[in-house]
Amino acid sequence: MISKEQFEEEIQRIIENAIREDVGEGDHSSLACIPASARGKARLLVKDTGLIAGVNFAERVFHYVDPDLRVQILKPDGEAVQYGDEVFYVEGSSQSILKAERLVLNAMQRMSAIATKTHSYVRLLEGTRTRVLDTRKTTPGIRALEKWAVKIGGGENHRFALYDMIMLKDNHIDFAGGITRAIAKTKKYLDNLQKPLKIIVEARNLDEVREILESGGIHRILLDNFNHEDTRTAVKLIGGRCQTESSGGINERSLRLYAECGVDYISSGALTHAVQNMDLSLKAV
Repeated sequence: MISKEQFEEEIQRIIENAIREDVGEGDHSSLACIPASARGKARLLVKDTGLIAGVNFAERVFHYVDPDLRVQILKPDGEAVQYGDEVFYVEGSSQSILKAERLVLNAMQRMSAIATKTHSYVRLLEGTRTRVLDTRKTTPGIRALEKWAVKIGGGENHRFALYDMIMLKDNHIDFAGGITRAIAKTKKYLDNLQKPLKIIVEARNLDEVREILESGGIHRILLDNFNHEDTRTAVKLIGGRCQTESSGGINERSLRLYAECGVDYISSGALTHAVQNMDLSLKAV
C-alpha cells in the first residue's frame, strides 16, 4: 500500500488541479459583483440520508484557497446524517468561500455516496470474518478521494495503483503463457529488483487454484466469478496457506453468501463506480 506521505501528496495534487481547472484566471462571477473586502458565512446542508464524508477534505480545500477561512465542524467524517442536518460552517472572505464551493460540494457529494454504500456492505458482513475491499475502478484523477471515502465507510483499501502490489489477472496469465510461468517470472522480476511487493493471483477455476498453490509464495488468491459451491471448495483447498478474495458481480444480495464461504475479503468495484451522489448544498447564512 502507499505510504501516508504519498497519500497526502495525492490529496494535495487533487486540490491544486481541481482549483486550476475550476477557477483558472479567476472567478469572474464573484469578482464582478462582490467586493474583495466582503465577508460572509455559509453552512453545508444535508438534503439526503447516509454517512457524511469529505469534511476533512473540505477543510483542506478552504484553507488552500484562503488560509484565513475559518471552519466550524458539526458533523465529522463517518457520522450518520439525515435531511436538514448541518455539517459545518465556513466564515471569511465571501469571494474565497465561493471560489472553493464547487470543489467542496463535488468531492463531498461523491465521497459521502461511496462511504454510505461501503457502510451498507460492512453492515451486511457483520458476524463474519470477511472484509470488504475497493478496487481500481475509480474516477480518473480522484482515486485518493474515493479510496479515502471507502475507509470512512468502514471498508478497506485494495492496492492503490499498479505500482504498490503485484496482481496477476487473466490477461497477465494468458500473455505470460500460463499461471506457473507468470508466477515464476514475477518472482524472478521482484528478486532482481529486490522489491518486496505482495503477489495476488487470479484463479478462474479450481484447477487454477491448485496450480497457484503448487507455485507457492502467493499472498492472496483471487477467486473470480466463482459460484458459492466452488468458493467453499477453494477455501478448503487453500486451507489458510494464503489469503482468499472473492470478486465478480457480487452485490448486496449475494455478499453475505460469499462471506459465509469463509473468504477473507470480498472486493467490489461497485463501491466506487456505481453510486449516486448524496444531495448536499452550501448556503449563505
